[in-house]
Formats: sequence, structure tokens, C-alpha cells
Amino acid sequence: MGRLVFITGASSGIGQALAWRYYQAGYSLALVARRVTDIQAWVAEQQIDPARCQIYQADVAQVDSIVAAGKTCLEHQGLPDVVIACAGISVGVDTALRADLDVIARTFAVNNTGTAASFHPFIEGMLQRGSGRLVGIASVNGIRGLPGHGANCPSKAAMISYCECLRGEMRGSGVKVVTLCPGYVETPLTRKNAFRMPFLLSSQVFADRAFGAIESGVSYRVIPWQMGVLAKVLRVLPNSLFDKVIAGRPRKPRNPDA
Repeated sequence: MGRLVFITGASSGIGQALAWRYYQAGYSLALVARRVTDIQAWVAEQQIDPARCQIYQADVAQVDSIVAAGKTCLEHQGLPDVVIACAGISVGVDTALRADLDVIARTFAVNNTGTAASFHPFIEGMLQRGSGRLVGIASVNGIRGLPGHGANCPSKAAMISYCECLRGEMRGSGVKVVTLCPGYVETPLTRKNAFRMPFLLSSQVFADRAFGAIESGVSYRVIPWQMGVLAKVLRVLPNSLFDKVIAGRPRKPRNPDA
């Protein structure tokens, strides 16, 4: 039987680009999305072999929903070799607005609890098999807080920390935990940004680099590496200097429909 990858958030952006990259590498696909019609249309457009692809509908923010999708994958396709928690929310928020508190709560439900719930159905089987890859898609935004990112930055910081915890728990088992931190990648989400995005990558270039990192079993990688250097420089700046650097930077725009 060929190799299998399970990807959440596969209906667009990074998740879709990763799905295509893995398919090209010979993997079978287990694709999870809320918008099933979108991903069905994409699969048909790409002429993906139905024998190598199953689509599962789930809301990652609902633990029972994504866990059920994982269990159905186990029943229909078997235990994946790679699980990529790619579903995520990245919208601007304003803590002064009551409605945005709900956006913050949903962001953490998707980006954090949703990541753990995406991994959960497969961990026991991977441990018994002695192999597997659990991949969390975090962000360089998790390294330092930015204006308007009161949901995204802290949720991505939490994801980096969670994956580090899980990596320690999996040590010596043969199961690798990989944390990927994208910089700016051209997706429907980033197209709404009104500010300059240095070192912007196409989603396919990101997917190529991410695939190589995951296959190598690296524990942590920022893509592109230039953003990693920039983020680490910002991380070590004293608060007074950091505040001056970001002064005047536009806030991440709100999305009232988020």
C-alpha cells in the first residue's frame, strides 16, 4: 500500500498546495475541510485519481467533528504516514469590540485545540507502528506580537509551544513532530493584508520547501529562512526598541464575518 497524508484545511491556500505536492510525490490523500464542495471541485479540476483521494467534512473548531473525521480515515484508508494540521484562522481583532472576543475564542479553537484534535486519532497507532510525522503549521507571527494580531500571534505562539511539548513526549518512539513556521505566503488570507509582506512566497514554492522539511524529519523550520532571521532579531530586541520598530505599522484588518 502507498503512503498516506492526512491534511486539514485542504480547501485552499497552504493546505491545498501541500495536498498537490504530496499527490505529485505519490502519496494518497485524506483531505479535510469545512467547505467540501470547494475541495471536490479542486480535486476534479486537478484530475486527481479517486482511488488515491478521500474527502472528509469536518469543522476543526469542533473537537468531536475533527476526531470523527480522523477515525473515519482510519477505517477507510488506514493509518496515515503524515498528518498535517493546516487549518487555521488569521484575522485582525480589536479587544475593545465585544464581537472580536468570539473571534479570538474561535481562533484558539481552530489553531490550537483543533491541532491537538487533528493529531489525536492517529497517535496511538503511530506509536504502535513506531513511525509517523505530526506536522503543526504555526507562523513567524508566533515569535512576536504585532498590532491587530491579538488572536493570531498568541495562538501561533501557543502552537509552537504545544508542538515542542508533543515532540518531547514522542521522543524515542519513531514518531516525529515537525513545527513549520511560514512567513508570508500568497493565499486568500494574505491577499487582504494592506501592509508590505517581505520575502513573499507563492503557495507552491512554500509547499515544495515544506515537503522537503517534513520528509527530512526536521523538528522546526521557518520558511523562508530570511523571515526566521528577521523574527529572531525582533525577538531579542528590548521592548522599547521593538515598539519603535513597529510604530506606525498598519493593524491587521478586522473581518466582521470571521
